[in-house]
Amino acid sequence: MTKPPSHTPKDSHFARLRRAHRDTSPAPEKADDDTVRLYGLHTVRAALDNPKRRIRRLLATRNALQRLEIDEGAKAAYPLDIVEPRALDRLVGEDAVHQGVVAEVEALTPLRLEALGDARLVLVLDQVTDPHNVGAILRSAVAFGAQALVTASRHSPSESGVLAKAASGALEHIALIEVRNLAEALETLAAQGFQTVGLDSEGPAVLEKTLAGDRLALVLGAEGKGLRQKTRETVNTLARLDMPGAIKSLNVSNAAAIALYAARRHLDGGA
Repeated sequence: MTKPPSHTPKDSHFARLRRAHRDTSPAPEKADDDTVRLYGLHTVRAALDNPKRRIRRLLATRNALQRLEIDEGAKAAYPLDIVEPRALDRLVGEDAVHQGVVAEVEALTPLRLEALGDARLVLVLDQVTDPHNVGAILRSAVAFGAQALVTASRHSPSESGVLAKAASGALEHIALIEVRNLAEALETLAAQGFQTVGLDSEGPAVLEKTLAGDRLALVLGAEGKGLRQKTRETVNTLARLDMPGAIKSLNVSNAAAIALYAARRHLDGGA
């Protein structure tokens, strides 16, 4: 007797429908090379409130305008188009949770290390390229009072709607610093009085017992490969998060949030 064919999840009726939907869904309309499309209520509200952000056009449903507390009859400093949700789907894709609003903006201009001023807490990312992770890291950084995010000009995600949505408005509240050479930037930070601490699952000491001084730069590497060897050799110290459970590693954005909490407690005298 012949056995009935086995079905894996990818062969299911619903999986085939999802694949067919993705295959037939139109791709988002391409924006100009220097235009970024931000979407989502928190993201767009923060961009509108940022005096350094240049808004080129705002597209929103009437309901979203009310939630943003924007008077559609008032004269704005940017063009305002009242649209239906389908029009926004065409701009950012049907899978984007735009909540009825899209802002077409100019990308923020990256800053140099000199812009740090008297900052006491900064994050440094070593080839973290996933925009969802970087956005989530930005959100935690702003929540815990970090003043800057330092990335290399290569091997880091460019500003995008996906990154900004994950950041939930944090993109507008932190200095974004780009450097050409991360190792040289870490040496400069150390010369400016920062203790540079690399997060490593096999670090010799627990993070909280490693923190010292009144200026901290937390350095995190990409998921999987972690910090590059050159970065490991350049930071002042390597430290690990204390994880007594069966799992010994975290998503980089979660690790960043925990490290930021510990760093903030140290700087505030609570550690």
